[in-house]
Amino acid sequence: MPYSTYAKNKLLDTLRNVSFAVTTTYLSLHSASPGDTGANEISGGSPAYARKSTVWNAATGGSMDNSDTPVIDVPASTTVTHLGVWDAVTAGNFLGYVDITDETFTAQGTYTVSDLDLDLNAA
Repeated sequence: MPYSTYAKNKLLDTLRNVSFAVTTTYLSLHSASPGDTGANEISGGSPAYARKSTVWNAATGGSMDNSDTPVIDVPASTTVTHLGVWDAVTAGNFLGYVDITDETFTAQGTYTVSDLDLDLNAA
């Protein structure tokens, strides 16, 4: 997962004993690469698209994975290409993203996140 510059700086700050805690993380869907800022987040639909919170297992071996299965509403005529991670349900700080298999929704649908891994060992 490419981490944003914001997330990398905060992770490094914790190594020098500067407190950084995200109490809840939220997942987003994107129609193209979010880059370092969370760009190209999808919107619209009925029910309306919104970021969903996720719960993480304890980190081990430099990685962690989610322990729940968030379901995100996706508007019709949308192609989802990336999954993002934020520290807020709206606005907030973008933490990073995963390039996922493209999925096109011709009609309103849902995207289920069944296994998301954050791995600091990956290059």
